[in-house]
Amino acid sequence: MAESEAILAAWDAYSDRHSDADGWPLDEVAYGWRMVQRDSETWRAFLPVRPGARQLLATAAFQLQHLSAGDIAPHWPSHLRDLNQALDRLEELRRGHAEVREARRTSGPVSQEKFIDSVAERNEEAWGYLDTWAAKGHVLLDVHAAAYKAPVRWVPTPAPTTVPARRAGRHV
Repeated sequence: MAESEAILAAWDAYSDRHSDADGWPLDEVAYGWRMVQRDSETWRAFLPVRPGARQLLATAAFQLQHLSAGDIAPHWPSHLRDLNQALDRLEELRRGHAEVREARRTSGPVSQEKFIDSVAERNEEAWGYLDTWAAKGHVLLDVHAAAYKAPVRWVPTPAPTTVPARRAGRHV
């Protein structure tokens, strides 16, 4: 998350310096290439999180169910839903690009330019979903911290209905 936040901060700084007062790029080509770089860096920053993201979301959802209402921030459930939806879309984009890679490998040559364009297109489409993870991913840590601090809810187990028999000849 920190890496994604740094990428976004660098992008904001670049955009501020290279846009006019109305927010239009001063040099559309350079701005576009910098946007492609931002999208690529953001995709790469998410790669270490992606394999375990579904489990992180499931764990947070489970923890949320076991917290008392007073320990839950009102935005946590919606943030978890947003992260789930963003992850679903990121997985769709990843699968789509994997199909392009596979086609390139198996069905004859696909130009390097077409392949690079598919990567850039995937990254561009993914950027908003990755930004959701950068902006709201902290909810996973927040829920975990609340679950860690919450008192353990002890549910008494009923006593056994039968007493185990003692073995003959042994005294404890």
